[in-house]
Amino acid sequence: MPDNTQMEDRSIIVDGDVLIGNHSEISYGLFARSIIIGERVKIDGDIVAEEDIRLDLWSNINGDVRTKKDAYIGERTNINGKLVVKGDLDIGNDVHIKDDFEAKGWIVIRNPVPVIVYIILYLAELLRLGEGEDVDKMLNELFSEESDVFNEQALIVPNGTKITLDTIRIPYKAIIGDSCRMVGNIRAHSINVKDNTTLFGSIRTRGEIKIGQNTEIYGDLITRGEVYVDKGSRVMGEINADAIIVHEEAKIDGAMRALRGVFIMRDEEEEHEIEVT
Repeated sequence: MPDNTQMEDRSIIVDGDVLIGNHSEISYGLFARSIIIGERVKIDGDIVAEEDIRLDLWSNINGDVRTKKDAYIGERTNINGKLVVKGDLDIGNDVHIKDDFEAKGWIVIRNPVPVIVYIILYLAELLRLGEGEDVDKMLNELFSEESDVFNEQALIVPNGTKITLDTIRIPYKAIIGDSCRMVGNIRAHSINVKDNTTLFGSIRTRGEIKIGQNTEIYGDLITRGEVYVDKGSRVMGEINADAIIVHEEAKIDGAMRALRGVFIMRDEEEEHEIEVT
């Protein structure tokens, strides 16, 4: 989740781009700069983009699809609403649109290139032009765990993710940026929640849980790994973990249980073990 992502009543609002992996289910609409949706994805709401929208085949959108630029709709996609495209429209075979559609530019009936093939062709064109350094830089930025390209500018949803009105299930590591508003109980392999974020729900992982500064969690933190709660944050629930490290200026409303103990972290990075009953 990039910085400033907001989960409203039935929509997820992102300042940057959105990339939804294959076989995912999102019980929200999406508002973003550009939106790329993989194969067999289900979206329960409108998707609205300032720039391009790309839907891979067999996707199901239970709402309107609107973009101020171009749209690429894969074959056998189902849109249970209206399609509005201010630019050009590439549309595949056997696409179902429940309501009317509108396109200001050219309409071409052909199956658009799948997203992964589109990326490969783009990289191949860079190589053909002799831009090897740009390709290396792009790959490093895309696939580095410390990459800021995805973490800060785009909402990246891995394959098979399910985001319902009460639960967010992510099969891999989750990163939530600064100043976000999240709703739902998060289930992930591990999670890093950054600063000034509010989560209305609990967190359950197998790996570590990191809570940044001035963040509020309205729920429990449960993991087999370690939990870190930084300065000024508040957890309005219990914490159960292998080890718990809490800043002295953080607040935990519920009980803290840890097999290896609970540690108080100070600004000068001193740690003191305290006894927990």
